[in-house]
Amino acid sequence: MMQIATPLPASTEMSPRQVLEKPELLELIPAGTRVYVTDLGNAPEDQIVAASARLTENGHLPVPHMAARRYPNLAAFERRITRLTQEAGVRHVLAIAGEAEFSGPLTSSVALLETGLFDKLGIQSVGVAGHPEGAPDIPPEIIRNFLERKHELATESDADFHIVTQFGFDPVRLNLWLDTLTQWGNRFPVHVGVAGPAKMTTLLKYAAFAGVENSLNFLKKRGGSVVSMLTGYDPETMVAPLEARLQREPETPLAQIHVYPFGGIAKTSEWLNTRGSWSFRDAGSVTPQEIAQ
Repeated sequence: MMQIATPLPASTEMSPRQVLEKPELLELIPAGTRVYVTDLGNAPEDQIVAASARLTENGHLPVPHMAARRYPNLAAFERRITRLTQEAGVRHVLAIAGEAEFSGPLTSSVALLETGLFDKLGIQSVGVAGHPEGAPDIPPEIIRNFLERKHELATESDADFHIVTQFGFDPVRLNLWLDTLTQWGNRFPVHVGVAGPAKMTTLLKYAAFAGVENSLNFLKKRGGSVVSMLTGYDPETMVAPLEARLQREPETPLAQIHVYPFGGIAKTSEWLNTRGSWSFRDAGSVTPQEIAQ
């Protein structure tokens, strides 16, 4: 693969269990990289806090998922964010609604932001979700209203805000969504979600879970379903058009890519190193020395 002239920087994500049980994987990720700590509702709080602390100790930037609907009450959310900031040195979070069989009083990322706890506890950057494929059961006008409210809250906050999107496979649809964001008056940088290198069978499973089957169908039709199933997925089909747009339109809100490592951290790291997306620090990253201060 040829070195990209202006590669977008990248972040990635790991489960708490991966961080704690496979420390060798952390050696594949450059210091100063944002590593999102997933919360699928199956990891205890102690494990999430411990994984975030391990990442901080290794010089990475832990970005734990803060899933509003999983907190039974406000006190539970306050306990979680307090522990993450005080015990694990967390300064960056992803605020999402999340899913839960029984939701507590906090039902959206906006509800988390409105508590004021992120600012109170020293959070420096907040990621909020973006859905280029649309969000199940949420009309576009409601999504727009939520985004406008997040912009209002951002003006009252000391933290920087950015959008982190779900992964997809249709660059045309993604570019149309970016245009829509601009029309809505969005001022947040966008970290575009991209599936890392993986087998098509693996992507089929995750696409069904995430609700992006239409985008995956676009990919299969483009490359031929049989060929794609055999050769696997090349994420350059998504990233190259994004980088081309950034060269054409420097004012576009694209800031970086967020890579979902469905094919594993090792394969993801190899791809990002080869293309140069991990050859420099991402926006907002700091050195291990700065983290310790």
